[in-house]
Amino acid sequence: MRTITGLPLLAGILALFASAAPLSAQESVSVDSSAGRMTVETVAGGLDHPWSLAFLPDGRMLVTERAGRLRIVSRSGTVSEPVAGLPPVYARGQGGLLDVVLAPDFDSSRMVYFSYAEPREGASGTSVARGKLVEDAGGARLDNVEVIFRQQPSVGGSSHYGSRLVFARDGTLFVTLGERYSERDQAQRLSSHLGKIVRIRTDGQAPDDNPFVKLQGARPEIWSFGHRNVQGAALDPQTGRLWTVEHGARGGDELNHPEAGKNYGWPIITYGRDYNGATIGEGTRKDGMEQPVKYWDPSIAPSGLTFYTGDLIAAWKGDLFTGALAGMKLVRLRLDPDRQRVVEEEDLLTDFGARIRDVRQGPDGALWLLTDEDPGRLLRLAPAD
Repeated sequence: MRTITGLPLLAGILALFASAAPLSAQESVSVDSSAGRMTVETVAGGLDHPWSLAFLPDGRMLVTERAGRLRIVSRSGTVSEPVAGLPPVYARGQGGLLDVVLAPDFDSSRMVYFSYAEPREGASGTSVARGKLVEDAGGARLDNVEVIFRQQPSVGGSSHYGSRLVFARDGTLFVTLGERYSERDQAQRLSSHLGKIVRIRTDGQAPDDNPFVKLQGARPEIWSFGHRNVQGAALDPQTGRLWTVEHGARGGDELNHPEAGKNYGWPIITYGRDYNGATIGEGTRKDGMEQPVKYWDPSIAPSGLTFYTGDLIAAWKGDLFTGALAGMKLVRLRLDPDRQRVVEEEDLLTDFGARIRDVRQGPDGALWLLTDEDPGRLLRLAPAD
């Protein structure tokens, strides 16, 4: 079903729970959509809160599990033993092993970049590391792992780490960083990485053309600031511009295209309210602070973001897709020709009752999804035969 809008509230809740039983591997169901009848196949199950996936050149996938394990999943759904060589991970609350991406030159370098919550002397913070993926008869491992970036300062607690990784066209790396919940005011401080998007080189250093490189007291890695907890990011294939989705509190989830040096308002402006119902900040607008391209109220808790560029589902070519955790659905967004605003929105998989953590386009042109559960699932969404 595309949407449950119009169902009585109780019936809708019961329908979600009734359909929430996890499918077994290779089981599939059909759903309606604006692109016609679609098949959702469970390719792999038994994953422990999977967070991110990245396609290897041969069609297999790297999949992170929040508990700190990196798996290789075959095209037929076989899940490997954990890849060896990862550093210690702070796997508590929202912390754990988070995003994973391949280096742009992976075919020759075999380098993998990943973000994770790093334990640090009674606290933790989001870090980014890289290592060389080596496979042999003994299994798979990451060699020569090095941490290239550490979010500062470290903070106690286990919430709001971000964190997505996106390579820009120039080879620099965008990293989204949460404000760690208890330290939300630091999202406005340029002396802190909390609540920021940073842009770094592959060695972790700040590019010379970052907006605050020459500003005394500012962290040179910062690209944009005033963010809450960005858990989806993707590069627009038409423009090369970064797009993100960001968690609000009670309402106020945002779709943005963060630009260099700009302030996205948190926690001074927001379309959400605090969890106790209290007002946050000064309202929804303020001079010098950017408005979201779109916001959701009530919150859907968006996570994962991808532009669809394939031919397999031609009706959706050019559209944005994001998962929803609290919303338990996949959301399709169509942008106007100038890539400035959302002109169409479609809710998909609303009857699955699954927290969709990540969405990626596969080399086969299908959409591949991860469900944040234990056991979690790897799903493939494609036109029905």
